[in-house]
Formats: sequence, C-alpha cells, structure tokens
Amino acid sequence: MKDRKNLVALICAAVVMGMTGAAFAAVPLYRLFCQVTGFDGTVKKAEAAPTQILDQSVLIRFDTNVRNLPMEFKAEQVSQRVRIGETGMAYFKVTNTSDQPIHATAAYNVVPERAGPYFQKLQCFCFEGQEIGPGETKEFPVQYFVAPEIATDAESQGVREITLSYTFFPTKGFQQAASGQSATGKAG
Repeated sequence: MKDRKNLVALICAAVVMGMTGAAFAAVPLYRLFCQVTGFDGTVKKAEAAPTQILDQSVLIRFDTNVRNLPMEFKAEQVSQRVRIGETGMAYFKVTNTSDQPIHATAAYNVVPERAGPYFQKLQCFCFEGQEIGPGETKEFPVQYFVAPEIATDAESQGVREITLSYTFFPTKGFQQAASGQSATGKAG
C-alpha cells in the first residue's frame, strides 16, 4: 500500500514538473511554429530571393514600437513600393537615449495576417538580440521580398498593402535600463 502511494505521488510530481516545463516551452515553441509557417502574420526567414518578379506591386508600410526601453526607434522611410518577387531593402534607426547599454530584441509580424507566409526576410536585425551602447545610434537593414505565390493564393490575391511591424523589448535580464536598477536588482 505504501509503495502504491509513493508511486502515485511520484507520478503526480512528474506530471506537475512536465506541465511546468510545457508552460515555459509553449511561448518559444509557438513563436517557432509561427515563424516557420507564417501563421498569425509572422514573417518567415528565407534562404534565397525568388527568381520570378511579377508586374504586380505591393505597398510595404513600416511600423516601429518600443516596449519598456529608453530608446528611439524609427524607419527611415514610412513605406516602399516593391514588385512581387523583387528584393526590397529598408533601413531602421535605433538610438539609446540612456547612459546604460541596452540589450533588446525586436519582435515582428505583418498585417494582414494572410500575407504572413509570403512576406519573407533574407536579412534582419530581428533574427538576433542587439546591444546598443549608451547614447549610441545604430542603423539596421532589412532585406525582404513578397513571394510570387501570393498572386495565386485565393485568400491573398487582393493584398495590395502589407504593414511590417517591429516592437523592441528588453532581453537578457537588462530591464534595469528602463527601471534604473542594476543587474542585481539594486538601485544604482
């Protein structure tokens, strides 16, 4: 009887630990799923530009946001018109307005969501975290294209405008840049 109770307790503990692990893994796994499939307006990373360029064009708008960071972030152009299949290049400027280094990552998506699988990037600052020094301004390029398959997809044929949106947020535990605290959590 005692062995049975111990077995039940062990199984319950394993289930709780497994569920806790699944909860922590859910966000990165969901993000990976969205990036691979283009689900929920998430842009995919491309290995190569398409070889086919269509006569149809799309207006790409750029939206920039900052969450809990002392920085300025803006696109050098508000929008660009590119032909479907053509590689476009956009530039973004980020300025750290504090006297502390900032470690940040840019999350991204596109609207309308149905354009997500077709809007793809060859190069982007959003693929990895960034460090911006105190008072430093950096310029980041984004090389992208709209895949020609968008023109034959029944749900996406009417897309003539796509908004690429970025939001920079603190990473690596460096939220003290916004709150004025050191990495140990003490005011500095």
